Amino acid sequence: MSMPSPYALGATLYMPATRGDLLDVVFRDKLPSLRSLVICLEDAVAEIDVATALANLSRLLSAIDQRGGRLEEGPLLFVRPRDAKMAEILNEWSLIKHVDGFVVPKLTLGNLLSWQKAVTNPELCLMPTLETPDVFSPESMTNLAEALQETLHDRIIALRIGGNDLLGGLGLRRNPVTTLYSTPMSYVISMLSGVMGSHGFALTAPVFEQLSTPRLLEQELELDVAHGLVGKTAIHPDQIDIIHDKLRVSLDDLNSARQIVQEKTTAVFKHNDAMCEPATHYKWATNILERAKWHGVQQPCERHGREPFQVQARVADFGC
Repeated sequence: MSMPSPYALGATLYMPATRGDLLDVVFRDKLPSLRSLVICLEDAVAEIDVATALANLSRLLSAIDQRGGRLEEGPLLFVRPRDAKMAEILNEWSLIKHVDGFVVPKLTLGNLLSWQKAVTNPELCLMPTLETPDVFSPESMTNLAEALQETLHDRIIALRIGGNDLLGGLGLRRNPVTTLYSTPMSYVISMLSGVMGSHGFALTAPVFEQLSTPRLLEQELELDVAHGLVGKTAIHPDQIDIIHDKLRVSLDDLNSARQIVQEKTTAVFKHNDAMCEPATHYKWATNILERAKWHGVQQPCERHGREPFQVQARVADFGC
């Protein structure tokens, strides 16, 4: 299995497996800037529509096969099964080879073994979602991180933070005029960045559910990046380019990173009035270079801010 870079994920859009235009998105006839797509068989599909959704997914994979496979430059493609039992079935589909991996909903230490047994295809990478009450416990997350290291570490591209589910468990919903970092999720994201990051796992940022405040989305993305998060779930296609723009690296950071990773560099040096110490900053520098590889470098803006984007489709057409 060739593991994709977590920085290749960029903006990740969830779409219900019942949609009829999935093939257009996979082959970039629609949403050409999308970097990663999750076809959802879980929350975005009602129980009565599961059979229809599975049949539609099967037709999609057959259509991809008939075209000779996916485009090399197309979006990464994942499927979110409803549960481990469904994942076990999909794992055996011959045409599942056209999928990069599965998003694992509601992963816990208690159901880890069932997922490990269900997804035996070594070509499928995994993106577990952290969205259950035990996520609030550093001890539980440490135990989960250690278990993942022992079992699935080499197959996990990134861990996804399920912000809405976690807030919902507290009976909360974010204030539409503040970022997620003004809620208890600030603690959760900081804690997960420390616990999971120190165990070698990349993390992606929760969805931003407001559609008419792009400037607030930009503010949240700046905080996402400051916490080391590598991508973000998009709730609507109009968020894709905003997310990708904010994942670009600054020219100053890029130049600092390049100097830090040089083989022949001093133990400590000054760059842009900041101390650079390769022994401690090397991992940061390699992450900056990887981010720049996938998202590029920030360009000076000719105007300040953006006009609010216009929603061209119902949010219900997409899933998160």
